[in-house]
Amino acid sequence: MRIKTQDYNEVTVIELQGELDGDMSTSLRNRITDIVTAGKAGVVLHASGVGFIDSEGLELLLWIKEYCAENHCQLRIAGLDENCAKILEVTRVESEFDLYSELAEAVKSFV
Repeated sequence: MRIKTQDYNEVTVIELQGELDGDMSTSLRNRITDIVTAGKAGVVLHASGVGFIDSEGLELLLWIKEYCAENHCQLRIAGLDENCAKILEVTRVESEFDLYSELAEAVKSFV
């Protein structure tokens, strides 16, 4: 899994590449913690490069949502492919997240 970040004013976009699983849990948690601690108003997980989400990846997404909410930072997820969107739907966590098909749409939603 590759993690790349880019700032757009008070919003940080985290571009994810690979599988969202336990192998990348620590690095993504650390990145989220750093971003939220820096006082960013929002985080967008750009997940167009994610091909699979396992149970640990789902737990990680739910942790990110909760951590952001506790620290007054909004979370959006953009660009989920059909397979990953189906995983969120089947596990009934889809409604827990603000999902956007396009990255630009997710970033603009903070305005």
